[in-house]
Amino acid sequence: MRGQQQRPGPLFSYVSTEERIPRAHPLRQVRRLADQALDGLNPTFCRLYPEGGRPSIPPEQLLLALLLQAIYGIRSERMLIEQLDYNLL
Repeated sequence: MRGQQQRPGPLFSYVSTEERIPRAHPLRQVRRLADQALDGLNPTFCRLYPEGGRPSIPPEQLLLALLLQAIYGIRSERMLIEQLDYNLL
């Protein structure tokens, strides 16, 4: 079963992550382009995942994480997860 991608809301802050990141930051444009590309892949993802079973991590979320890993030159997935814990981007 394919998991649903959810964007987390504010956890311990009254200011959302979207408000903290400057409007002119280059990752905003990269995110828009990546979202458009992943929207085009949505029918393919739907065909690949069965209806029943335990929900998986959404493939869109995994691909976006790998894109960040490539952009920032992070050497491993373990280091990527560590960076995601500390970096709001």
